[in-house]
Amino acid sequence: MERAAVFDVDGTLADTNHLHVTCWWEALRQAGHRVSMHDVHRAVGLPSADLVAHLLGGDRDPDRDAELSAAHKALYGQYFDRLAPLPDAGPLLKRLHRDGWTVVLATSAGGAELGALRRAIDADEAITATASADDVEQGKPAPEPVEHALELAGVPAERAVFVGDTVWDMRAGSRAGVRCVGVLCGGIPRADLVEAGADVVYDDPSRLLASLSDSPLA
Repeated sequence: MERAAVFDVDGTLADTNHLHVTCWWEALRQAGHRVSMHDVHRAVGLPSADLVAHLLGGDRDPDRDAELSAAHKALYGQYFDRLAPLPDAGPLLKRLHRDGWTVVLATSAGGAELGALRRAIDADEAITATASADDVEQGKPAPEPVEHALELAGVPAERAVFVGDTVWDMRAGSRAGVRCVGVLCGGIPRADLVEAGADVVYDDPSRLLASLSDSPLA
């Protein structure tokens, strides 16, 4: 039977979370909102509209959400040619592909941003499909992005593993009924990932690759 390895991208395969933090902080600052970088960091991983609502709550004009998202996108776009993969991200995907796993990305990125991330990871031959937040009605922590990834892979939840770096990832994977693997390279504490549903947590893709034989991806 087919098996699916579903991966978040930002903070899981690409070292981009703190770039997102800086760009969201600046976009919010330009719009007159004072939000701490710590709070922004904890919100990274949510779809743009949900991130803004999470950070600003009632202290916002929903009609300006699109402007904030566009400002973040423009600021982040300046880094597209410098995005860096996390250690062994590409080799991990290639190894899983060789081992017979169907590798699918589940990310809120799309268009030029997704292209830049895939160039940084440099493992296109191992990636079967990409499930974007644009393809579903609700992004993480709703289960829909992971469920859509499983549909693309043609694999049931019990034959899949989801790897991510945020509590939103772990909640989405748990709600979709898949085993969840957390990584610490996005900056979220181990205890928070476990509480949100991680079955096991590794430092980064390199450590997961080195421990593959003893992991849920064995």
